[in-house]
Amino acid sequence: MFALVESGSITKLLNGNKGITLNDLQYPRAIYTLWTEAERNAIGIYEVVFDDTNKKDEQWYFNTNQSYAFANNKVTATYGTATAKAHADTTWTAQDETDGLGTEGEVATRGLKYNLIQTVKAQAAGELAKTDWYITRKTEKSTAIPSAITTHRNLVRSRQAAMETAITNASDTPALETLYTYTRDSDGVTSRPLPEIPTL
Repeated sequence: MFALVESGSITKLLNGNKGITLNDLQYPRAIYTLWTEAERNAIGIYEVVFDDTNKKDEQWYFNTNQSYAFANNKVTATYGTATAKAHADTTWTAQDETDGLGTEGEVATRGLKYNLIQTVKAQAAGELAKTDWYITRKTEKSTAIPSAITTHRNLVRSRQAAMETAITNASDTPALETLYTYTRDSDGVTSRPLPEIPTL
C-alpha cells in the first residue's frame, strides 16, 4: 500500500494497482514496482510502513482501526490500544430493564469463558462419540467394554472437567490467553498451560 503526501499531509491512500494523475501528469502503474523509493517520494508517493506493535490476537481483543501518519519522510500505519474482550458474561441492569432492553440479572452478552467452555464440551462429546458404540454393544449384546476404552473415556471426562475449571478460574482475558498460548521448550516440545482433550 502507498500514500500520496501533499504539503506534508496524507491526502490519499493508494493500492498501487493503477496509475495516477498528479499536477496534470499521468503516471503509469509501473511507478509502484519499477521506480525506486526515492523516485516515488520525489512526486509525493510513499510506501506505507505497517507498525503492528499494538495489534493483538483478535480471538481475545478488539483492535482499533489503523491510523496513518507522515513524519520523517515516512508514512506509518499504526493501531491504537487494543481492548480486551469481556471474559465473563454481562447481564442486563435495572436501567436496561427500564429502557426495555432486557430483564435485570439475565445474560445480555456471553463472555469468552462461556464460549470457550462450550468448545471444550463439544470437543469432549466428539471424542466420546467415537467410542459410544461400545456402550451400545454392551447394552444390546452384553459384550464387555475393553478396559482401554473405559480408561480413555474416563480420561476424556476428567480432562474436560480440569479444562473447564482452569477456564472458569482465569481472572481476566490475558489469563485466558495465557492458558491457550503454546510455548516450545529446550527439547522442541510445544505445549500450553491448558490441558487438551485426549484422542484415540
